Amino acid sequence: MEQTPHILVVDDDREIRDLLARFLERNRLRVTAVRDGREARSVWTQNHFHLVVLDLMLPGEGGLEIARWMRSEGDVPIVMLTALGEETDRIIGLELGADDYVPKPFNPRELLARIRAVLRRAGETGSARADPNARLLRFAGWELEPARRRLLNPEGVEVPLTGGEYDLLIALLERANRVLTRDMLLDLLRGRQAGPFDRAIDVAVSRLRRKLEDDGRHAQLIKTGRGGGYVLAATVERA
Repeated sequence: MEQTPHILVVDDDREIRDLLARFLERNRLRVTAVRDGREARSVWTQNHFHLVVLDLMLPGEGGLEIARWMRSEGDVPIVMLTALGEETDRIIGLELGADDYVPKPFNPRELLARIRAVLRRAGETGSARADPNARLLRFAGWELEPARRRLLNPEGVEVPLTGGEYDLLIALLERANRVLTRDMLLDLLRGRQAGPFDRAIDVAVSRLRRKLEDDGRHAQLIKTGRGGGYVLAATVERA
């Protein structure tokens, strides 16, 4: 029988916590809701979570610090809740490896759609990791093993990737030498169009460039395309 996804909600607003817990549970998700970082750390050690809904503005230990700690503990997907004016914190959160964000105030149905999309991508990634027939992808001396979601640099050293970084790299590799606009990438990765000030893709590309040791100013692998967008400028071989 398919396991019910277990969601951790971290928000200091009791009304929002209770509303989300009831709404998500009505939509066949298991929910644990806590009010701050201390409680989040406590339940983290006692449960296996499939996704975290994390408010950035928390008393005491802030959401960014909690996200950084969670990333050090594993690659459980994170959906961040942000206030409309918190663009800087939102970008920092994405740099830490958050998989998506939802600005407050939000529609619970939109948040549910985002959660399901992130869970679906995480499930697809897990399937690829478990597939013994998944192909090895080689490009510019690098190797990506989809069966294990493992990236090796030209010296054979493993370079860890977050779920979002892996998804972005796969999207670029599957469309190598083709310019993909920000809207196209955002739609491929998160299933929605970018807003006029949405820098999520730029942040994700910058993070992936650092992992690939690709200088953003003189990038050789992920180049900025004419008119915006990005292109993986390499021949991809499938083994």
